[in-house]
Amino acid sequence: MITGEIKNKIDGIWTTLWTEGNTNPLTNIEQLTYLLFIKGLDESELRKENEASFLGLEHKGIFSEAPTSFNALQKEHWPKMRWTQFKQLPADEMHQVMVNTTFPFIKTLGGKEESAFSKYMKDASFQINKAATLQKVVTALDSISMEDRDTQGDIYEYLLSKLQTSGTNGQFRTPRHIINMIVELMKPTPEDSIIDPAMGSAGFLVSASEYLRKKHQDLFLIQELIEHFHSTMFYGNDMDTTMLRIGAMNMMLHGVDEPNIEYRDSVSEENKDQDKYTLVLANPPFKGSVDKESIANDLSYVISKNSKSAKTELLFLALILRTLKPGGRAAVIVPDGVLFGSSNSHNAIRKEIIDNNKLDAIISMPSGVFKPYAGVSTGIMIFTKTGTGGTDKVWFYDMKADGFTLNDHRTPIEENDIDDIISRFHNLNGETERKRTEQSFFVSVEEIREQGYDLSINKYKEFVYEEIEYKSTNEIFKSIELMEKVIIEDISSLKAMLQVMQNEE
Repeated sequence: MITGEIKNKIDGIWTTLWTEGNTNPLTNIEQLTYLLFIKGLDESELRKENEASFLGLEHKGIFSEAPTSFNALQKEHWPKMRWTQFKQLPADEMHQVMVNTTFPFIKTLGGKEESAFSKYMKDASFQINKAATLQKVVTALDSISMEDRDTQGDIYEYLLSKLQTSGTNGQFRTPRHIINMIVELMKPTPEDSIIDPAMGSAGFLVSASEYLRKKHQDLFLIQELIEHFHSTMFYGNDMDTTMLRIGAMNMMLHGVDEPNIEYRDSVSEENKDQDKYTLVLANPPFKGSVDKESIANDLSYVISKNSKSAKTELLFLALILRTLKPGGRAAVIVPDGVLFGSSNSHNAIRKEIIDNNKLDAIISMPSGVFKPYAGVSTGIMIFTKTGTGGTDKVWFYDMKADGFTLNDHRTPIEENDIDDIISRFHNLNGETERKRTEQSFFVSVEEIREQGYDLSINKYKEFVYEEIEYKSTNEIFKSIELMEKVIIEDISSLKAMLQVMQNEE
């Protein structure tokens, strides 16, 4: 989480934009993302230049020479474009350089014309129209160091938290520590093909890329794996072009050159993906509304044989099963209703995952995890596509705390189950003797079937109740009589005192 000082700076920037006429939260986030992107590009280039200088190597980076397509004014601006120079310019000149040169330049950074970055930056526009406002924002952003990628991620997360309400299709931001936990649980490998079918700002994809950089540094020594990492490993779909732009910039800042990001309704007929990915990481929209006519038939009928279902949280589970390769894995955040809902559609998708594939784990999360956006209770479903069954026993974990209070303020606290969840999930052999009264335990598939495929942890968890001894009825009455006697005596004393006071007057 970002410190109070950084948070105050971001709040100050937000106030500056708001009071000077920029009142659309998503537009403000987008404009700040552009500036963060420009700042991050320069910091990244400076690191590469320093490394090359230390090793005595030549470095040809993105700022080495002006594009041949630049006009005379843009070539004049070229030396002033880098953040280290740009931040020192007078307000009017800074705004001219940004509008005429810097912003057009970053729109072309995806390289290929149809790269994800170029495609979704094509229609982007810079909307901080006042030179003085731009200078104030640039000065404030410059005081925040973002060399640490964790800090950069925290700033993105805090900016997104400014969207106080969920979207029309039930989307809301997934906290970064929950994203990181899920990635740690799934352990992406250098050979994986990873998709988030409802990607938003690409948080899951960024976290997976960072995990691979930390845990599999050797992948960058093999040309084939390097090419896979940059162009065929990461996939994401979304229906919000602003979020696609933010996601594309987020991926590029985290060193993924050509992510496969598409404007697409994942559960519609236009999405033909099948048996394509080895890992799905997702927090699909809850309670979203989807046009029934556009839903892919094969998805809808997995969960409802007689009619089309438009429940997005169920459609996405059917989609994930279809798009995974056999042996592919998925970790998906779902509302609690998916785990125990009694409709035919709810039962059908749970039955499909349990009987025809392999359900590995259910992690129940407390309802405050998504505050202040929503108080909905959620869980994480982890499963493997087999097409032939394989569910033997399912591991349940009852998460009580995630390191933050579960109210709207989400203040950091010591209680945190995340490390325990990761440790236990990666050592399931040590979980076999755990009792139902503990925080994690196994439940056999036979018992789950007996319970009608109900996956609510409370259906299987055993609670230990402390025996409380109450006083007998006679003792309670005696206590009441004694209290009444004391009250009457006190009233008599007060009356006597009042009478004395009146006589003295």
